[in-house]
Amino acid sequence: MWTNVIILSLATLQRIVEFVIATRNTRRQVARGGFVIGPNLQPVMILLQAAWLIGLWYLAYRLEVNWPWLFAYIGLEAARGWIVALLGSQWTSRIVVNASEPFEGSRPFSIFREPNYVIIGLEMFILPMVFGLWWWGAIFAALYAALIYWKVIAENKAVKPLTEPPEPDATTA
Repeated sequence: MWTNVIILSLATLQRIVEFVIATRNTRRQVARGGFVIGPNLQPVMILLQAAWLIGLWYLAYRLEVNWPWLFAYIGLEAARGWIVALLGSQWTSRIVVNASEPFEGSRPFSIFREPNYVIIGLEMFILPMVFGLWWWGAIFAALYAALIYWKVIAENKAVKPLTEPPEPDATTA
């Protein structure tokens, strides 16, 4: 039981700290000339992750820990820490466009465009698996994937004008 409390406390604390850091980074990006665009999905994301964690606290409190799944979760956390460190102050939960601070092309972004989103989706499945709650993980990973799909569409619209040359004007041709 104490192992469960420690695992869930660390996961909960991590989410709270990440929210504070992401909010701070958004403010910094805006102060440096960036601008927030697209729908504000942050309240929905917070609600989704809060429901996920509250459910885990309720469901997993007395369940046995599956150590291989816990080690997989710890590995994901290491990968996520690497990504957050690479992004630095560009890591936010909002869509902030700041053309003077590109990060495209740095690893792991040159290999896979949205690694953090994939890792969070995997976390939402794997942490419940630590307690044998595959169905809880599947439900929330699917909900997260749907929310991220919507966010990625908005992000792609936001960065398209910054990454593609302007189309030729038909009147000058």
